[in-house]
Amino acid sequence: MRAACTAALLLMTPSIDTAAAQDRTQARSMVITQRGIAATSQTLASQAGATILARGGSAVDAAIAANAVLGVVEPMMNGIGGDLFAIVREPGGKLSGLNASGYAPQGLTAEALRAKGHSSVPEEGIWGATVPGCVDGWARLHRKYGKLPWAELFVPAIYYAREGFPVTEWIASAWSGGRAKLLADENARRVYLRDGVPLKVGEVFRNPELARALELIATQGATAFYKGDIAKAIVKTSARHGGPMAAADLAEFQGEWVDPISTDYRGWRVYELPPNSQGLAALSMLNIMERFPLGSHDALSADALHLKIEAQKLAYADLNRYVGDPRSSRIPTAELIAKPYAATRAGLIDPAKAACSFDAGKPALPSAGDTIYLTTADRDGMVVSLIQSIYLSFGSGVVVDSYGFHLHNRGALFTLEKGHPNELAPRKRPFHTIIPAYMEKGSQHVGFGIMGGLNQAQAHAQFVSNVVDHGMNIQAALEAPRFTKLNFSGCDVKLERRVPQTVVDQLRERGHYVQLEPSFASAMGGGQAILYDSAAKVNYGASSPRKDGAAVPEPDPYFAPPKISRRK
Repeated sequence: MRAACTAALLLMTPSIDTAAAQDRTQARSMVITQRGIAATSQTLASQAGATILARGGSAVDAAIAANAVLGVVEPMMNGIGGDLFAIVREPGGKLSGLNASGYAPQGLTAEALRAKGHSSVPEEGIWGATVPGCVDGWARLHRKYGKLPWAELFVPAIYYAREGFPVTEWIASAWSGGRAKLLADENARRVYLRDGVPLKVGEVFRNPELARALELIATQGATAFYKGDIAKAIVKTSARHGGPMAAADLAEFQGEWVDPISTDYRGWRVYELPPNSQGLAALSMLNIMERFPLGSHDALSADALHLKIEAQKLAYADLNRYVGDPRSSRIPTAELIAKPYAATRAGLIDPAKAACSFDAGKPALPSAGDTIYLTTADRDGMVVSLIQSIYLSFGSGVVVDSYGFHLHNRGALFTLEKGHPNELAPRKRPFHTIIPAYMEKGSQHVGFGIMGGLNQAQAHAQFVSNVVDHGMNIQAALEAPRFTKLNFSGCDVKLERRVPQTVVDQLRERGHYVQLEPSFASAMGGGQAILYDSAAKVNYGASSPRKDGAAVPEPDPYFAPPKISRRK
């Protein structure tokens, strides 16, 4: 009998190492529950998501509520003025992808910017603002997967916007770093500074203007944002700054459902979203890494890090050359993530020497941050991997009149290079850095994501390798020291100081220009992960210490059954 019970327990245990609590290098334990769970970059948002789950909401309901709260409590990173991408695992196992990234206004053209003397799209100001896709994304997710009434999802965010919340540590640091941008805009100075000074740790911040915007969205739906009073305020704000946004740009915008793209990595199926995002770079990097026996090396060895860094350079050279909006340009997605192509690219890596640049490859063609990431899971097996951003800290720097939120500056990622797949054009979506991810093997289903501009794809690949090659559980995989390269060429690389000095020295001997970052560096990106074990019906949550967040479980109903509202 004991043997049979032991065998049954082994079958229920995920193959990711969930038990090694002794002599571990990770600081936090995973959060484990039989009920739903929400993991975000700020604890109040995680709590909101968990509360929505306890009220009978789906993982999508929880994700929307948590995202709305994050727009209030982490305003420099995300909000209704930005874009959104998501991957949803339905309880039956089907995956759906959502691209809710906005396009350039009709009046935002390369010719107009060149005429103004620009050689690139400005990172600050109204000319970098594209149409925000977030609210449309929420609406599409809710129509397809929501259980609770739409208005109920915004109650937590409206509460914190109106009643206030104490500013947390990482967020206060980011707020302080945005002071110059905030001073440059009259609305931003009024809303986000106190006597010209950013909010400090523990100070209570209120944003009643944003509360009014959220109340309109809660009562009128996405129409309020794209055709109603908020849309009118966006157009008025743009005009006041001499910008090109018009009412039709907002009214005619629609996000789209897309099929995720994927690759197999040593028996795990890893999913990203297709262009215009950088997700294919993570898959390309994994395909190259798969050509080497990384599992035979320690995760923090010079051999393993060197191979991963070189794989990043190869994948990102292709990312820079080929990725744009597939509705406007031919993007060779399938060819770039093909295994034979990865084998050819991997052959360019010298195990003993860093390459300072790689040319983009030539796949066989047919003829013809600043960001938040969150993940949620419910008791039914739905897993949501969602990322949302206003791009650089405080976005364009332009706060919308009367409504207290920043417009993003995602248009700054267009190029003015003629003929490039990512060349700016009206109603075209720019290259996007923000990417949600998902991976699964057998009964293990993992929603995960890591923030930080060009850091994201390479961080995804390192997370997957930590789990698959080095046997880490999802919390250890998020915490582990990482590298990042926030450019498309060069021998420079950033490493966290937790990497042993002997390894740093060995990498420098191979030609890497190593720059050491703090032990838990924001440049490496905070992240979240949830593993749903469909055999045991157990959720495991993880949250990176590079952010203020946490994984928070849905409260168990030990006092009373959850209150379930009737959806209207």
